[in-house]
Amino acid sequence: MEFAWTPEQERYRARVQQALDDLLPDDWFTRYAPQGNVSDDQIEHSRVFCPGLAERGLLVPHWPKELGGEDGEPWEQFILAEEMNMAGDPRGPQYMNVNWLGPTLMKYGTEEQKAAHLGPIARGEVTWCQGYSESGAGTDLAALQTHAERRGDVYVINGSKIWTSYARKADWCFLLARTGPERKAISPFLMPMSTPGIEVVSFPGLVCDGHLNEVFLSDVELPASARVGEEGKGWEIVIYALSQERVGIPRYRSGRKILDITVAQLTREGRFDDPIIRARAGRIVAKLEAARLLTYVVVDQRAKGVPPTPDGNICRIAASEAVLELMNFLMDYVPDCLLGGDGILAEFYRANIPTSIASGTYELQLNLIAQGALGLPRS
Repeated sequence: MEFAWTPEQERYRARVQQALDDLLPDDWFTRYAPQGNVSDDQIEHSRVFCPGLAERGLLVPHWPKELGGEDGEPWEQFILAEEMNMAGDPRGPQYMNVNWLGPTLMKYGTEEQKAAHLGPIARGEVTWCQGYSESGAGTDLAALQTHAERRGDVYVINGSKIWTSYARKADWCFLLARTGPERKAISPFLMPMSTPGIEVVSFPGLVCDGHLNEVFLSDVELPASARVGEEGKGWEIVIYALSQERVGIPRYRSGRKILDITVAQLTREGRFDDPIIRARAGRIVAKLEAARLLTYVVVDQRAKGVPPTPDGNICRIAASEAVLELMNFLMDYVPDCLLGGDGILAEFYRANIPTSIASGTYELQLNLIAQGALGLPRS
């Protein structure tokens, strides 16, 4: 079996790398990247960077041409994601727009919703956040209590969301709310963050500033046209969006870069001769490679039009395990680089603290694998 990239794919990767060289400012890796892609500076920079990518046909190359893309293959989407990840993803929050919000609207949105939102996303003009988790509904997302009550031509929404990254700077929110008494009677809504009744409150934590926000919704009115899909039938939409997200970030790529930086430092300090350190580094390399190849399995399935399978959950577990072992390696051998809270190593560590939680906890992924791949019954 041939695992090498095709000449066309290699040229495409070179095209992405050239765009990064041309569009990133000279101080990107000293000023912007260490702040993380949820920082105010990075979010504002994404509003400049993403339109530049769009002009080069590199923001949504995997989208259909009639929607601003290039009819690109899923492989091109992941080559783009790998190179962006290596650069600290200067797309900021807009990686979410182009990789799972846009495709979800293409599949489930009305013609009016597509016309209103896909163009601004494809041009890199808009920032979104997603209103999913609540204090009592994270892993068990179907337990959410934010409620949308239909009153004539509008919905009145009350409730709150937590862990809402980018909320303090977002233009729009992909909001989940309960629209019926049944457990999965949930509907997604396209909500302007400027709507009266919305309050965003940030709070500090171990992860990068900007990740941790609460969104409070008090009698927020949205037109019925803001609902995506049939009322109370949005669970399928949620699952589809999450399936796009779970392999959307190639953490194995940035993980290898961080490991190489760490090994280079340990070598300069004369510590990498230690056989235990070398063995641990080698194990991390193997885990990162496993995560990469398992991710490629999922990309190959998408390229062949295969519906989502448990392989997406499996590659998510593999990536989480690789990154968590790398984080332990950093803490054990270069803790001084992490304590200051700045620099590439510290940013990687802080940004990946929620790796085993975001997009479905580690335990949830294992449950999904047990049921979907192994056929085990629900306990």
